[in-house]
Amino acid sequence: MADLAMVFHWGPMEMDDMELAELMAWRERARLRYEPKPSPKPRK
Repeated sequence: MADLAMVFHWGPMEMDDMELAELMAWRERARLRYEPKPSPKPRK
């Protein structure tokens, strides 16, 4: 839940009614948004 709070600026009240599966899905979205994308390799 801390991941969601940090990435989406949600408080406990916004997440309180979510089922575990929904929290897990949002957590994955937060991870994808927060993690840096790999930079493309330079072309030779």
